[in-house]
Amino acid sequence: MTITSPTPTSFRRISAKAPVEEILKMFREDGGLVVEGFFTQEQIAKMNREIDPHLAKITCGTHRKVDEEAWITEFHGENTRRLSNLPTLSKTFRDEVLNYDLLHQICEAVFRKESGDYWMCTAQVIEIGPHSKAQQLHRDTAEFPGLTKLGPRMDEIQISFFTALTDFTAENGATRGIPKSHLWEDYEDWGCDEDAVPAVMKAGDVFFFTGRLCHGGGENRTEDFWRRGISLCFQASYLTPEECYPLIMPREIVESMTPLAQKMCAWRSQYPTLGGGLWQHNYTEVADAIELKANQPLKQ
Repeated sequence: MTITSPTPTSFRRISAKAPVEEILKMFREDGGLVVEGFFTQEQIAKMNREIDPHLAKITCGTHRKVDEEAWITEFHGENTRRLSNLPTLSKTFRDEVLNYDLLHQICEAVFRKESGDYWMCTAQVIEIGPHSKAQQLHRDTAEFPGLTKLGPRMDEIQISFFTALTDFTAENGATRGIPKSHLWEDYEDWGCDEDAVPAVMKAGDVFFFTGRLCHGGGENRTEDFWRRGISLCFQASYLTPEECYPLIMPREIVESMTPLAQKMCAWRSQYPTLGGGLWQHNYTEVADAIELKANQPLKQ
């Protein structure tokens, strides 16, 4: 492990009203930070109402057939509920979150020069229940082992806006991370629990971090509180997303969305740097080939 200075005891915080350059400076230095007031209380309340009936139908624990991968049971959490396909289930998410200027200003600054284009990896509600163990620390970029071998020389291929739908505290399972662990030389080193600090947040705040940061869900030591958040992740569009939106989203819902939101959900072509176009048909826009309708002009 390479650490150039003592591990900070907390993640730094900044207002969502601060200049994007200041947010990105802290992000690059620490690998993660809390952005306060990223979403409004009204938006959080609406998303919670839209999510509630769907989350109530979800059973706790992993839904994968584990076989020899029993580790996934512990990783997903035995008393944790996970709800995916959020663009279909939440109108507020697909109309407001996926078109939010600040979110795209940050994504543009992170991805445009190095990767050219970006899309959504996942928008998954994660609700950690009482008496849940802490999740194993990990780096999200471990999903791409070839790139992970580059360590800190890797491009910024994946970022997360972990959104608090309830308050996050050290007691109820706030996401933990090791500040500056994205700077370590060995990316196979996921760090120690003793060095991880909680990203304490109010509902509406966002824990903005790189996929290269060592992090994990926290232990919920409460008796009756369910810590709820959205794992909202974007990545370079030359990488395969975690969720397969073109196969799980009804077309009529997609056609109610803006072209920008559609593109985030892989219903439009992507243009990575020097790639000439991906996710296309005859080197033309795939949305035109399938005669996809949209709600309003594409935002630039």
